[in-house]
Amino acid sequence: MPIDAVIDFVKNEIKKYGVRDDTSKYYVFRNNTKPKAFEEGKAFFGFIHPDEEPTGAYHDFCIVLFPGDNTGSDKWVLSLGVGSLGFLNDYELSTRPGLRRLFQSIISSDGFCKTDFSDLERSLPGDFLDKVPHLSKTLDRYSKVLPVCEIIEDIGSEENKKRISAFLAVYAKARGWLRYKKHKQNYENALKDIQIEKTVNYEEEAKSLLLKRKFVILTGAPGVGKTRLAKIISKSIKAHTFFTQFHAETDYSDFIYGIIPNLGADGLEYTEKFGAFNKSLNFAIKNPEINVLLIVDEINRANLANILGPVFYLFEYRMDDLEASESVEICPGFNVSIIPSNFFMIGTMNTADRSLAVVDFALRRRFAWYELKPSPIDNEKFYVNDFQAIANIFQWYANSDELNLQPGQGYFLADSEEEFLTRAKYELLPLIREYLQEQLLLSAKEELNNYFLGRISKPIFE
Repeated sequence: MPIDAVIDFVKNEIKKYGVRDDTSKYYVFRNNTKPKAFEEGKAFFGFIHPDEEPTGAYHDFCIVLFPGDNTGSDKWVLSLGVGSLGFLNDYELSTRPGLRRLFQSIISSDGFCKTDFSDLERSLPGDFLDKVPHLSKTLDRYSKVLPVCEIIEDIGSEENKKRISAFLAVYAKARGWLRYKKHKQNYENALKDIQIEKTVNYEEEAKSLLLKRKFVILTGAPGVGKTRLAKIISKSIKAHTFFTQFHAETDYSDFIYGIIPNLGADGLEYTEKFGAFNKSLNFAIKNPEINVLLIVDEINRANLANILGPVFYLFEYRMDDLEASESVEICPGFNVSIIPSNFFMIGTMNTADRSLAVVDFALRRRFAWYELKPSPIDNEKFYVNDFQAIANIFQWYANSDELNLQPGQGYFLADSEEEFLTRAKYELLPLIREYLQEQLLLSAKEELNNYFLGRISKPIFE
């Protein structure tokens, strides 16, 4: 496909995303594809910020295509770039995690996406440059200012036209061009055409991990269904289930074994106290033909090292015969050298609870960690538009740590509009308010406030 034809295509395609006939309000188009530009390693064309000059060095984000040769037949590189003068208007945009996430969702395995778009010091990785050696002179020149790159094998193919269109769509969103419904719909369609949809079967994945690793921690934000999933898995593996919940005062005697003093008529007596781990492990040993599952809800609300004590040793993954020669006293008369194969344990951990005890690395190594993420439910009682509105705000504004705070799908289930609005007012809003009071999600404050004003006529803060 000749270069002139590609230029015509991208100019027409970008109009689908809100650009009007007077393009000067939206972008300056740069075209440097004369034969001399290829010789000098400067050949490119694309869209730059409308405040920039038609020629010379420029600032801020741009969409740039680097032709493989002057016939347009060799591999191209499609990229989100930054002008060689750095940021003038777009630095704040460069720090938006959502921009990175959107581009990351549309690049192929051959592409490259920086973890930090504001970083203009690190160059493109060598393994990416090795895939397009004929563009080495060009890409070396701009290597530090290309946060996202995609290799285009056949520029004229329908698949690659869709990929170019998706890049333009994300750029249009970042620029705020998607003002009308048809433009937003074109944007959604462009991403759907190129994004690889990954359907996750959390139940099957988590169950498979449990059967393989035996000790699993389910992590996730409030409302993603961690405890519910643990119970579903228990039923799926036909396990005899023991359940306990940790809190700040939980100790060894609560979970393993202890003695309780009782002052009666005959004086001071001591009664043995068998914890959930003790009971469940004992049951598993006595019933080897039955799967036994111990569910520990909110497992990181207590000091795990103190609670487990010497039992910590038994959770070693794939304990060999030499290690199994040592036994641990669970309680007087009950010694265990290895946890039986029919014993399983699931812990749940709320990633939004900022007061939780830190889980040390030695303990982390003994468990497999499975993350549950907020996801839509195919249920008529699920308020999908509200779920998506909150999800979009988190995806665009939340950093990696804050993304773990996104309210799960459980918050968006209700039997009626009235019930959902009540949940939004008395459950969802207080949760978001607490995040903001803890100085989290501050960049999304106005967007979140706007959602609640529009949905329940109530601001986050009075």
